[in-house]
Amino acid sequence: MEEIRHKSHSRFCWMGIVFMRLVAIVMLLSPVLLNAQELEHRTPLEEIIVTAGFYQNSLMSTSASVSVIDDASIESRGAQHLESVLNTSANINYSGGASRARFLQVRGIGDLEQFVDPKHFPSIGITMNGINLGGAANSAMLFDVEQIEILRGPQGTRFGGSALGGMVNILGKRPTEILEGYIEVGAGNYGSWNVDGVISGALSDIVTARLAAQHNESQGYISNTFLNRDDTDGHNENSVRGTFHINPGERSRYNITALYFDGKNGYDAFSLDNTRETLSDQPGRDSQASLALAGEAEWQLGEFSTLQANATWLESDLDYGFDEDWTFVGICDGTLCDPVSDFFSHTDSYLRKRNDLSLDVRLSGNFPISDAQYVIGLYAERKKEKLHRKYYGDFFSFYEVKRRAIYSHLMIPINRGLEFAAGIRYEKFGDNYRDTYSFESVSDDTLRNGELTLTYQTIGSSFFYATISRGSKPGGVNTVASSSIPLMRSEFQAFMRPRLQVATETLLNRELGIKGIYFDDQIIFRAALFHMDRNNAQLESWMWDGKNFLWIGFLDNVDGYTSGVEIELSYQFSAQAELFGSLGWLKTKIKEITIFDLDRGDFVVRNNIDQAKSPAWQFNLGTKISFNEKLDFRVELEGQDNSRFGYYHTAGLDSYVLMNASLRYRLGAAELQIWGRNLTNKDYAIHGLYFGNDPRKGWTNESYYQYGEPRVFGIGVKYLF
Repeated sequence: MEEIRHKSHSRFCWMGIVFMRLVAIVMLLSPVLLNAQELEHRTPLEEIIVTAGFYQNSLMSTSASVSVIDDASIESRGAQHLESVLNTSANINYSGGASRARFLQVRGIGDLEQFVDPKHFPSIGITMNGINLGGAANSAMLFDVEQIEILRGPQGTRFGGSALGGMVNILGKRPTEILEGYIEVGAGNYGSWNVDGVISGALSDIVTARLAAQHNESQGYISNTFLNRDDTDGHNENSVRGTFHINPGERSRYNITALYFDGKNGYDAFSLDNTRETLSDQPGRDSQASLALAGEAEWQLGEFSTLQANATWLESDLDYGFDEDWTFVGICDGTLCDPVSDFFSHTDSYLRKRNDLSLDVRLSGNFPISDAQYVIGLYAERKKEKLHRKYYGDFFSFYEVKRRAIYSHLMIPINRGLEFAAGIRYEKFGDNYRDTYSFESVSDDTLRNGELTLTYQTIGSSFFYATISRGSKPGGVNTVASSSIPLMRSEFQAFMRPRLQVATETLLNRELGIKGIYFDDQIIFRAALFHMDRNNAQLESWMWDGKNFLWIGFLDNVDGYTSGVEIELSYQFSAQAELFGSLGWLKTKIKEITIFDLDRGDFVVRNNIDQAKSPAWQFNLGTKISFNEKLDFRVELEGQDNSRFGYYHTAGLDSYVLMNASLRYRLGAAELQIWGRNLTNKDYAIHGLYFGNDPRKGWTNESYYQYGEPRVFGIGVKYLF
């Protein structure tokens, strides 16, 4: 134990030395590299406010590694969904396995997929206007969005078990007092088109409202040669979002958000030949219908205190399924493979109904005799999920979660520019589960989260912070493995019995950061250096019991760590041109994990392996040029290193670099934009599977990939009124 602590301390000291050198380099950048003369006619810097925390702080004075993606960045990519903009930020990744990215990875931490086992909460939370989308992230559409806030590292004090490794907060545009709106029509290749409409304004002296609606459609990027169709992996999505702000006086305000999403998407992403041509005779689907409400109320109780209450409700119907063999009966014609073994053709379907209700009440303010700020809050949530799986018969499960938490946060000024902050959250978690195999389980857990932060704002333009934060994720039961253990071979039973219970996962983060605006506002710089220890990390693994024709998926507890750096830089080198970029470096390790190696057909212990979906480097580099007030151009490069996509094999995803560009022209109240993503038409994988599925090769184990977008481009016309 002492040796482990010594190694962790030495590693952190080394990180501190590297960090201080980095700070010195930034502070002493040679003016030769910069245009030292004052930039004339430049638009003043707009302050970016981060809203996801307890306080609404400026991005440059937020004591965390945070990226904010603004509406201009979203529109320049022609992005319809969250997955199309995530790679602009350092150390952020996502998993496919569906028609849209449902699960994210921040600094290598995050879930990969979901099948039968219920997930308490994804390791990376996704909220929209305060509504926790959870596994219903298909609805994370980006029309009429003001900004996306990405918070890295455990957010346990604020969000508890909903944000073990980070949080993504999507903020829709706010209602305006003046009547305004727009209509936008877009079209692109692969049969894509969309139409958006927004209207905003005052309904009375105290009520403002905004209503936004969108239809988005695409045939997708797959050709099903067996069915002679090109839409089996397409999108058909309708979204409506309404927001009401009520301000009856200076001492109170009320906000209401209503969200509706109806997506009828196809899912036909994997090919036996690892191409964009499939042979599925029963293509899958990834449909979702969600209705959500969020209400926020704030009352000024006096000169020094404010009471806030936030309530959310979400109901979702999800229909997810896939053609299990990705082919058809008849592919074996006696030459490709033996027709006697050509019998396997089935669709695996998961129909889920989810209901989520939460209430968050907190008191905040200043102490009368000092400038210290405090927050005290209570949180409660209940979530229910019913699963109907159609797979060689009907399977039903029923799952319920209850959470109750108390939390507090305190911020104390020490002297000029120096502040100390501390937060703590105590959470009780309980769940119960039952299914048609007569398996039942009841679990309860206690989560303790917290943070200690020291910040220093210089007289100049630099902001420094040092943070120690702790996040936790509840344990539970491997339900599928528990209910099917009598069906396993004895060696699998012996392996699984000590793993039926999943322990609480904890994450301890040590982080140093600097943010600053330098050289007469020409350079905006943010950097963070971190080391995180993962204890009882809940990692997904699989076993194949070929004798009983049984796939066994489960979560296994292991220990590991993740270290890295995040840098974001913006350089305004003239009044018309800006250079911007981000760089992430990541080192992750799993100390020891026992897996069932599909190729060896036996259990294997692996030591010091990388965590899944954790590329060692990731970057985004771009420039924006405004030729005049009407015309601007933007071009970006983004890329990431290779990474593994699972633990029960050694296969991985290759590195890639992509190019994106856009050209926008304004004429009066109209805007015309031409955009393109992946302009070099690079084939790159966003998800992978490893097993034997091709009868033509005798079901030999091999890697199968779900590819990201090919070259896509389009044009959009917006009319503002």
